[in-house]
Parts: sequence; structure tokens; C-alpha cells
Amino acid sequence: MKVLIVSDTHGNHFNLDRILGQAGAVDMFIHLGDVEGGEEYLDAVVDCEKHMVKGNNDFFSDLPKEEEFSIGKYKVFITHGHGYYVSLDPEYIKEEGKARNADIVMFGHTHRPYLDQGKEITVLNPGSVSYPRQEGRKGSYMIMELNENEKPCFHQYYLD
Repeated sequence: MKVLIVSDTHGNHFNLDRILGQAGAVDMFIHLGDVEGGEEYLDAVVDCEKHMVKGNNDFFSDLPKEEEFSIGKYKVFITHGHGYYVSLDPEYIKEEGKARNADIVMFGHTHRPYLDQGKEITVLNPGSVSYPRQEGRKGSYMIMELNENEKPCFHQYYLD
């Protein structure tokens, strides 16, 4: 299974289109918030199972603030992250994930890629598609690959 994970597109479809082209066929698409009106566009261009949550800039969106679902045998918790103070420290969202018995926690909001694969839980942020804040300031995304009975493998990618 191949899962494309993005966040913070802020209505910028140009970079998202580039990512969709680079990623190729995917089995699942996850958007971690700040879609800013791009829900209909994503529904039109992404032809697989989708999970999207509302970000702090999605003022008029009907997207959920959080979602829990499974990817294979792994329980996943997704949220934009601003409600868990992720800009200060990812520890709060990590603890929330543990309280929910999640195996994988995904968040956005900080516009900076982050990956912590601990023994108990994996916590990640793919960074921002449109307004990256990490050194080099390149739009970023992640791909999660999962084969049956194997640990998930996460790959961080950057736009040129």
C-alpha cells in the first residue's frame, strides 16, 4: 500500500499537482489541514481513498477536526495539530495519540517536516506543500509504504 501525506496547501494547487505527478499512483491520500477551499479540487483530482481534516485556516470547511482510521493493522490519528500546541512541542500530540491507542499520529500546522519513529508510536508531519518554513524552504510531502505484516516505511520528499 502506498499512502501520500500532505499538509498546508493553502489553496495552492500548482505545487499539489506537481506532487501528485511525482508520487504517481497511490492507494490512499491524506491531507492534514489548511486546504483553504481545495476540497472540491482534491475530490476531482485524487482518485483513491481520501482522509482530510480541517486546519486553523479552513474557516468555512465542513471537514472534521480530527479523524481515526486504520491503514492495514495500524491505527492512525490525524489532526492539523494547532489544538495540541505542535508549534511548541510535539510531545502533547504524541501523548494524545498514545491515549487513543494510535500507532501513527499525523499532523501539519508547523510547515516543517518531522518524523519520530519511536517504539510505541510514530509521529509525523510532512511539512507544507505551499509555504515551507524549514531550511531551504522547499515544499514537502511524505509517502508511507506498507507491505503486509511489515512495519511502515516513511519517505520524505521535497519539491525542486
